[in-house]
This record gives sequence, C-alpha cells and structure tokens, in this order.
Amino acid sequence: MTPLRLGLLSTANINRAVLAGAAATDAVEVTAVASRDRGRAEAYAAEHGLARGHGSYEALLEDPEVDAVYVSLPNALHVEWSIRALEAGKHVLCEKPLTRRPADAEAAFAAAGRAGRVLAEAFMWRHHPLALRLEELIAGGVVGEVRMVRAVFSFSLRHEGDVRLDAALDGGALMDVGCYCVSALRLVGGEPERVAGRQVLSAGGVDVRFTGTAAFPGGALGSFDCGLDVAPRSGLEVAGSDGVLFLADPWKATVPAIEVRRSGSVERVEVDNPDPYTCELEDFAAAVRGDGPPRLGAEDAIAQARTIAALYASAEAGADVAV
Repeated sequence: MTPLRLGLLSTANINRAVLAGAAATDAVEVTAVASRDRGRAEAYAAEHGLARGHGSYEALLEDPEVDAVYVSLPNALHVEWSIRALEAGKHVLCEKPLTRRPADAEAAFAAAGRAGRVLAEAFMWRHHPLALRLEELIAGGVVGEVRMVRAVFSFSLRHEGDVRLDAALDGGALMDVGCYCVSALRLVGGEPERVAGRQVLSAGGVDVRFTGTAAFPGGALGSFDCGLDVAPRSGLEVAGSDGVLFLADPWKATVPAIEVRRSGSVERVEVDNPDPYTCELEDFAAAVRGDGPPRLGAEDAIAQARTIAALYASAEAGADVAV
C-alpha cells in the first residue's frame, strides 16, 4: 500500500498528536509542513524528520508531492484554507471544529464535491474502539431505551495569549472542548430538535465556560458543560431505561473501558487501545483510496455546525432555540 502523503498546514501544537498517530501506521506519511516563516518551517521539518518545510501555506498547496493537507490553523481559518486546499487538488483533514457556521460547512463540502476530493472533520475520538463499542452497546439495547446523555470536558488554559482565547479567531470553550461534548450528545441521541446554552465570557469576549442542554426526538434529553478555566474533567454518561453506560475519558481514551452500571452491579467492558489519531488517519486514507466514505463526512459536519450555532444563539438570546 502506497502511503498517503500528508502535509501539515501550520506548526500548531496539535500537529504532534497527528505526527505520533502517523508514525504508528503505514497508511499515511507526513512529508511536509508549512509556516508563514520559512525558517520556522524548515526547523520544524528538521526536528520531525519531514522532507520539506515551506515558507508559505500557498507553497504547500502547490507541492506536487503532497496528496492531502491537515489543516491545524486557528478555528476561524479552517474553512478558508480547507477550500483553498481542495481547489488546489488536495484532500483535506481539517482539525475540529470545522466551523461554527453551517453555511460555511456546506460551502466547504460543496468545494470538495466540485474538486472530487475528500474532506473530513478531525474528531479523532469518534474513530477509537471506545466510541465504536459505545455505539454497539447502545444499538444492542444493553441499557434499554436511551433517556439521558451527559458529557463534560474542561481544563485550565493559563496562557493569556493562546489563540483559543481570541474571539476574532473563533476561540472559546464550546469551540475547543465543548464541541467534543456536542459530538457525543449527537452520536448518542441523534440530531437535537431544540437546545439551550449559557456561557460565561472573558474580558476579551470569549466563552470560558459553557453549559448546554438538548432535546432529542423521542424524548431523550442531553446536557453538557465545558470550560477553559476549570480543573481538568472528562466523562460521558448514557442513562437508559435499564442501566447506565459510563466512560471516564471518551475523548482521549486514557481509560479504554466502558462501565455498564445496573442496579447492584457494574460490568467493565474493555476495548483495544490504539492511538485515536492513528485510527482517524487510517479512516481518512481509506476514504482517499476509495474504500468508502470517511466516518465523518458532510452530513455529520454540517449538523455539528448547526448545533453549535444554535447553542451560541441560545446563549446570546437567553432562551432555548430550535436547531
């Protein structure tokens, strides 16, 4: 199998996770990186054993030895550079969240369709055996009919200059870690009919804490909270008519197991624990080869953006809104 030649569009810290994931598979080879500073790009390439470092994003898109691009730029630049990469003939794996604007998500996938290229939103947790096993347990009726879903994800971001605290770059808790929670609620409950959101803003106008609720077809309810100034927390709980599924760390799979809790008993369902970024890259490479669509395609990404947009609209209006 010829590996997919991947270029990194920026030198963001998240690249390190992708590099580690690529090192564990023969499906993808990271060959190049781009920065607006040539010296920085070349130093990064040397540090990580990459063949080339480009001094502009445009140069990476023009590189004939790059098949696909991983977009790890700040959130506000995701759609613009995904579309530019697609129009340059590259497949695109865009770091989550693709966008908070449904129309922009639709435009990005329309560009992918015109170019005949694959575009995928990079929610690595959805590719790990932990998430796949969760889907199987729910579909198998292990806890009966799903009634409630609860997700949490937070950590303390102490660097004031971090792009995740920049409103102009679409920073904020919901976009950074809350989007995982939204993804989980949608995975379990389906697409919500109505949502409600509440937020606490920083002096710079970015949500540093965000809570949300969702009402799903059939009567299931969901809730989540996330934060950038809260002690580290993670978790996902699915409460059904006959039991509860609990994941201590669904996002990074540091605890690769699901607890099945019933009255008077707890069963631990363990799963294999590959690098979730490896799983994500292998799925993306398979889609590029034509083996099937990516696990997270247009429908999921557009629905994710629609839910995030509704949550922000609710937080601003102080009332629940239809999705």
